[in-house]
Amino acid sequence: MAPETDDEFPAAELSEVTRLLLKAANVAEVLQRVTDAARALVPGVDVVSLTLRDGRGRLHTPALTAPVAEELDALQERLAEGPCLDAALISGASFVESTDLAGDGRWPAFGPGAAGLGLTAVLATPLVAEGDEHAGALNLYARHRDMWEPAVRGVTLILAGHAALALAGTRARDRAALTETNLRRAIDSRDVIGQAKGILMARRGITADQAFALLSRTSQDLNIKIGELARALADRPEALDPPR
Repeated sequence: MAPETDDEFPAAELSEVTRLLLKAANVAEVLQRVTDAARALVPGVDVVSLTLRDGRGRLHTPALTAPVAEELDALQERLAEGPCLDAALISGASFVESTDLAGDGRWPAFGPGAAGLGLTAVLATPLVAEGDEHAGALNLYARHRDMWEPAVRGVTLILAGHAALALAGTRARDRAALTETNLRRAIDSRDVIGQAKGILMARRGITADQAFALLSRTSQDLNIKIGELARALADRPEALDPPR
């Protein structure tokens, strides 16, 4: 969809994004730059991720702007419902969107789960490419949003197109490396996050879910990855102690 006015459409910024993408060393860098660009160009968006679905239907997240995106993908895969799954199953220039995840009847389990992580709105668009091997979606999440403007849809479509073209040009080995790298990162991050959760549970007397919610909330507030926050907490267990 085209934006309603030229003023709403960041043409110069998108041109610069295209220039930077052409300089990317590999497809993983292209995908990360696409997600970073979406986060920078769309006001009010808090989390951006790029989700891919492999031949067995499993999701992985090779590019993201906040660690909570991996939690959202894992939640959708576990519940077998959610906007990323829906978007990855369709083709063409279309959208799966909501501004009330907690009350959206399409995802009765995922919606409240996402809202519990502090996100109330989503805009997902499929990666337009040939064949199921490139099935995926570019996903924009927001904590507070009343609507998704036409200009936002236009920017999202262009960026999703860049990501799809990058994927279409990769060899099978490169695509496998994306999954492998993401899996290794997820395992490493999960280990240190588990350690940090244990520290918070012991020091604050809270449950595992409460400990993760605290880590996720602090990660977003400080704009740092949850894995980095968890490592800092492991080094300094008193870092998140409440003020006396």
